[in-house]
Amino acid sequence: MNGAQPRSAREETADKKAMRVAQVPCDQPDLIEEIKSQLGDEPFALVCLFAAPCADFKQLIEDASGVFEGADVLGCTTAGELGAQGYEEGQIICVGFPARYFTSVTYALDLLNLADDQQIIDTLIQQRIALAQSVPDRPHEFAMLLVDGLSMSEENLTTTLASGLGPMPLFGGSAGDGVNFRQTWLSYNGQILENHAVLALVRSACPVKVFSHDNLAPTEMRMVVTAANPEARTVQEINAEPAAAEYARLLGKDPNQLDPFTFAEHPVVVRLGDSHHVRAIQRVNEHGELVFFSAINEGMVLTLAEHRDIVEHLQDGLAALSVEQKPDLILGCDCVLRRIAADQRQKTREVSALLAANDVVGFSTYGEQFGALHVNQTLTGVAIYPPTDNEVA
Repeated sequence: MNGAQPRSAREETADKKAMRVAQVPCDQPDLIEEIKSQLGDEPFALVCLFAAPCADFKQLIEDASGVFEGADVLGCTTAGELGAQGYEEGQIICVGFPARYFTSVTYALDLLNLADDQQIIDTLIQQRIALAQSVPDRPHEFAMLLVDGLSMSEENLTTTLASGLGPMPLFGGSAGDGVNFRQTWLSYNGQILENHAVLALVRSACPVKVFSHDNLAPTEMRMVVTAANPEARTVQEINAEPAAAEYARLLGKDPNQLDPFTFAEHPVVVRLGDSHHVRAIQRVNEHGELVFFSAINEGMVLTLAEHRDIVEHLQDGLAALSVEQKPDLILGCDCVLRRIAADQRQKTREVSALLAANDVVGFSTYGEQFGALHVNQTLTGVAIYPPTDNEVA
């Protein structure tokens, strides 16, 4: 007989937990060694790294290359992190998908040299079907997208991907650079990328729920975009007046005082079907134009939105994900403007406590993807639940 000892209830509970998470500060010595130690020794199907702008991203990815043998390793820079204390900064968050519960297929997409839409759609249909057939005992699925947050390519990309993914729910986030908006990076299996997106198709033995949540409600104040450049995401005129000046006038503010805090506090939404979706403003450029996080078309009607209490609304949204069972982990893509708005209202501590109590990890973004839509000022992600006995691979 060998000398194996009986397993404790705590060890068995840890094994039952589907996800693995590691968190280290950017200045942590031996970063990858510490991350690997926190994740444990088991094999992973997929590993995701979300790194604060203060991290040496290239060195981080170089050090991570080859460490997670057999796993696809995806990464991006952030506009803030969602970690053990909720909203955090200066951290590297690593999420591991154990191979015993997850199977994935991943892609890197060059946003400057994409194949034709139909080729992408056909490939995704084939890969989604093949993945489902290869692991019939893993019935739950989702797709995760990470996009260069300065590429201005999310709208067309999500529309195309959704056509190929069919019933597989998609969520994602746009890589950030704090509030600098200068340089964002992604990585794919050791390659450092810009003007790219990385996509993971995931099948799981764990139940999952993809969701999108915001705390904004439309008001009666509307404005019409009368001149715009959708490719550059700029609006030159609103109501046939210079855009920044007219937006400021409607708010009763001085155009020279418009800043990210104003935009977070006074977002605009557009109506798509029966629902409203945020089209967040990033900044005012040197020409007095409004630069958005999403494409805006001429003739579009923008409606000023008001905030519902961010803490109460987040509490309700997270509670809805735990009605039948508490998620093992929620992987979240949270717009940087939500973080700014929470700070303005002195709600950061309460929001952080809720995120931490509900095991939400991930990063703050320059935009979020949900199905075929590129959205703003939302918390979008996937809730991953513990595997049940008959779902363990």
